[in-house]
Amino acid sequence: MDKISTTALSKLRSMSSKALFAQLENAGWIVRLEKNWELTTSGRERGGEVKQSDKFGSYIVWPPQLKIEGEAAVVAYDKDDLHSAANIGQKVALSARQVNALFSELGWVDRHHKGWQLTGQGKALGGVQKESQKTGIPYVLWPLAFIHNLAFQRSLKALKGDLGQALGLNEYTSEEVSVFRKKFPANFRAVDGHQLRSKAEVLIDNWLYLADIAHAYERRLPIEEDVYSTFYIPAGKIYVELWEHESDPEYQKIKQQKLQAYSKYGLTLLELRESDITSLDDVMPRLLLKNGIEAY
Repeated sequence: MDKISTTALSKLRSMSSKALFAQLENAGWIVRLEKNWELTTSGRERGGEVKQSDKFGSYIVWPPQLKIEGEAAVVAYDKDDLHSAANIGQKVALSARQVNALFSELGWVDRHHKGWQLTGQGKALGGVQKESQKTGIPYVLWPLAFIHNLAFQRSLKALKGDLGQALGLNEYTSEEVSVFRKKFPANFRAVDGHQLRSKAEVLIDNWLYLADIAHAYERRLPIEEDVYSTFYIPAGKIYVELWEHESDPEYQKIKQQKLQAYSKYGLTLLELRESDITSLDDVMPRLLLKNGIEAY
């Protein structure tokens, strides 16, 4: 039997085309990209095909006997199936834009023209790069099990204003990190309101703020290990470390743990030392430019 369009299939099932498109998206068989629907690999395996029409452009057709209701629930929760940002957003109560922005902040995708480009970190987590056959716009699909990633869950709670996360009540910190924070309390305040642990950190924070460079302080790395950067610049996925207290053995232990984490996960690291503080106007623009950020 000839395959029929999604709209024709919805009429055959006595349902609205909008509802059918939602079912197909929840099943992971189509994804929404800009204003167009794209067929996924799973959708092709279910018999979906892309057709071209001089009048309607590209559209998707399906076998008239396509089974969705029972199968969709199974596919939607299959950890090996791939899902769009919009589909993941439905499961965590975020929009596709918010999900992609969160992934970008974590360093798992980069904005690319109108779409999203998978990074090395994102690929390691199971993301798969796709491209619209019609527009060439890139997008990324993810395994559903990905939403249980600890780094994603932490950022999701923070984004939603989870009180326990904000107060640090449900966040594990290693003994080394706890000792460091007690030994070097955040008693210094920068111009932007950040509470920091040394005058040198204040000077760096103020420099970034006055240069209009968005940054975070003590951003937890998007990994399962308990590691925090001194600063994080989301625009370039750059982690900034200020190495102080070189004679402190406990601090040196944390430093080595950080360096191992940056190397292991291929994260971009910008290193500063106390001797750089007096020449930030020379050091910072040069180091940032090497990583694609123009300070002035």
